[in-house]
Amino acid sequence: MRVVIAEDAALMREGLIALLQRFGHQVVHAAEDADELLRAVSDCHPDVVITDVRMPPRNLDDGLRAALAIRAEHPGIGILVLSQYLGDAYAAKLIAEPANGPRGGVGYLLKDRVGRVTDFMHSLEVIAGGGIVIDPKVIGHLMSSGRPCAIDTLSEREREVLGRMATGESNGHIAAGLHVTEGAVVKHVGNIFAKLGFQAEDGNRRVLAVLTYLQAARPKDP
Repeated sequence: MRVVIAEDAALMREGLIALLQRFGHQVVHAAEDADELLRAVSDCHPDVVITDVRMPPRNLDDGLRAALAIRAEHPGIGILVLSQYLGDAYAAKLIAEPANGPRGGVGYLLKDRVGRVTDFMHSLEVIAGGGIVIDPKVIGHLMSSGRPCAIDTLSEREREVLGRMATGESNGHIAAGLHVTEGAVVKHVGNIFAKLGFQAEDGNRRVLAVLTYLQAARPKDP
């Protein structure tokens, strides 16, 4: 896939470039600030963008703001945001941001996830395929805020399965992690879709279910 990277720390940036190239992907541009990222996306038309949250020029949430702008203007591009912080509000905003067309995948991962190469590359593949991946630590923090009625209809096991879906796990990975059969996971997933009111004609029910889960867990504005 064609990837644009935005990371102001040279060591991290070069490490990402080397990792992606090792797995056969093409890094079409590596930006050092948010403004350069926006220009690179317009010029290079990547499949996926990988960006840090805190970047120049303001060294605040410039990378996230750029990601939101890209999601609004180029909704088909997958976006992976990397952060050193839990940033549940950042993750929720990225997921909830409306797109003006077919959505590309989206992910919010803590930077220590990059050190687990297999997990990181799997996450990137999920995002490139239009899926959603949120770091398990962020999921746990979001879940401490409670859930509205739609999620309350799920059993404890179904919520656990849905939480693992939100981290990008396949049915096989979920089954192994919960020590159950893959058939049992398929049944739980079907129950989740039914209880949340998603039909086959609604499109990618897995993505819709994860969106519902994340938006339900999002802290309410004061």
